[in-house]
Amino acid sequence: MTTARPVNPPPASAADPAAPFRLPDIPERHPDDMTSFKHLAATGSVHHLAQYLGHPDTTLVTGERYVVIRPTRNMAGSHYPDLLVAFDVNPDAYEERNGYVIDEQGKPPDFILEVASRHTARTDLNEKKDYYEGLRVGEYWLFDSEGEFYRFTLRGYQLEGDRYRPIPVEEISPGVFQGYSAALGLNLRAEAGDLGLYDPATGEHIPTFESQTARADTAEARADTAEARADTAEARADTAETRAETAEARVETAEARADTAEARADTAEARADTAEAQVEELQAELHRLREGR
Repeated sequence: MTTARPVNPPPASAADPAAPFRLPDIPERHPDDMTSFKHLAATGSVHHLAQYLGHPDTTLVTGERYVVIRPTRNMAGSHYPDLLVAFDVNPDAYEERNGYVIDEQGKPPDFILEVASRHTARTDLNEKKDYYEGLRVGEYWLFDSEGEFYRFTLRGYQLEGDRYRPIPVEEISPGVFQGYSAALGLNLRAEAGDLGLYDPATGEHIPTFESQTARADTAEARADTAEARADTAEARADTAETRAETAEARVETAEARADTAEARADTAEARADTAEAQVEELQAELHRLREGR
């Protein structure tokens, strides 16, 4: 089926840069549509992805505002995604317009994701897919936590030429489905009713509040352990120094005793020499006396 590129005629004032206007807010969400909040906002996924991608001055990670080709007040036939990612764009212009205007941003969004709900499933699978294909959005993804509304859990499309082609999604373990988003450079993984974003280089989920807290706790535990080891090493060093000082004192005492003993020995030897000399003199004198008789 050939999809016509949506056309939104500009308002009369659109050419006047001094009179910008904001696109209208999206309609009030149907209660059944709160699945996107549950799986994106409430889990912090949007914030985590924005932090991971960085460059907030040129990268948009947002959703639930209209995506149109040019400024328009007539939103008939226009759609708004649950999650939109666009690189090398102007976030300030997005805020000023209250939506994504392709002619102003200079390019279509790179990535769009819809989360299934009973109220929007049919539109997501048909009208929105055709709409975003016509806008030449780089990738279009669909997530259904239980596979209840889409009849599948995870599916992705990548623009090739002017048509969407399916992105391979594999069941990497029972009930766990994963596909690679070239736009984000991440693996999208549907597991246990949740949608996760994984770094293919490490196999790890991108940083989250919980993982950062766990890393901080681990770092603090390592620091505590290192400090305890340092305290133990210092205590051992103090003990070793004390033992060394004691050993040195004992050595000095032993050396002093040795010096004293040597001095006493020298004195005793001198006295012995003197005594021996006296004995010899007395023996000689006695000999002379005997010879004189």
